[in-house]
Amino acid sequence: MMKRREFITLLSGAVAVWPLAARAQQPGRLPTVGILGPTTPSAQPQWAIGFLPRLRELGWVEGRTVAIESRWAEGRSERFAEIAAEFVRLKVDTIVTSGAVAVLAAKAVTAVVPIIFVGAGDPVGNGLVASLARPGGNITGFANLEFSIAGKWADLLKQMAPSIARVALVFNPETSPQSKLFVSALEAAAPSLGVEGLAAPVYSTAEIEATLARLAREPNTGLIFPQGIFIRLRARLVVESVARYRLPAIYADEAYVAEGGLMHYYFDRSESYQLAPFYIDRILKGAKPGDLPIQLPKKFTFIVNRKTASALGIDVPLGLLLAADEVIE
Repeated sequence: MMKRREFITLLSGAVAVWPLAARAQQPGRLPTVGILGPTTPSAQPQWAIGFLPRLRELGWVEGRTVAIESRWAEGRSERFAEIAAEFVRLKVDTIVTSGAVAVLAAKAVTAVVPIIFVGAGDPVGNGLVASLARPGGNITGFANLEFSIAGKWADLLKQMAPSIARVALVFNPETSPQSKLFVSALEAAAPSLGVEGLAAPVYSTAEIEATLARLAREPNTGLIFPQGIFIRLRARLVVESVARYRLPAIYADEAYVAEGGLMHYYFDRSESYQLAPFYIDRILKGAKPGDLPIQLPKKFTFIVNRKTASALGIDVPLGLLLAADEVIE
């Protein structure tokens, strides 16, 4: 796989040799990009602040050189296939979405319309693509990271609260099926960290509260919340419940830290949203998605909420403060 800088340079060069006037002269209707937003615009602001501006920089201006059709599933996974089918009827030129569940739903609807994802765990293991270097078929994009990050999450929890003896990964198996692979990675890393790794599946809002209450009854328990639409839409409820039971937790989505969560560690999701337009640019010019390699994340962010740590009676270790990209005081 090519390096990120070489990748961007190559694509930028391709843009330079494709005059905007040539795009404007395409006969008939404007090329159309369908955005399948798995949650809501407020929950996924990177579409507006990262994706669309970069698309415009490449010369694809909504209403002039490209049409944008945006649909939001509002966390209802049954809507993914409906929206994808609508895009097929609209004859969009490409579908862009995020999350393995949304991509799999779109794949089930069409094997023809190019699909670009801006976040999907283990695209090969999930059956989305044949390989990272040559995806084949109609899907390509920007993957999440290796599932071994679950071990990193547990390690950060252990550094933050050395007394932790068990770490539970909380997720909804229906909307975050890839989390079972995080569980496997957590269980594999746990012995070397001196902790026990646990799976804590939840299927309803009521189960979140009940599960956290059960875990809190076991002393020295830490929590991991990976990416997942179901729990992400309940971020405030989750953070408030975690605080009430005084459990140290780390989150894959930084939105939880904004709500008062203790720690966030994950790849920089804005990177994928800003790079995806390069692939759209290539595809709208005739490139096949199956020939465009899957890109892996290069940049990660680590945020510590020192105020929340103080509320839990935790004195944040100096090493974590120095390692953090941001410290919330």
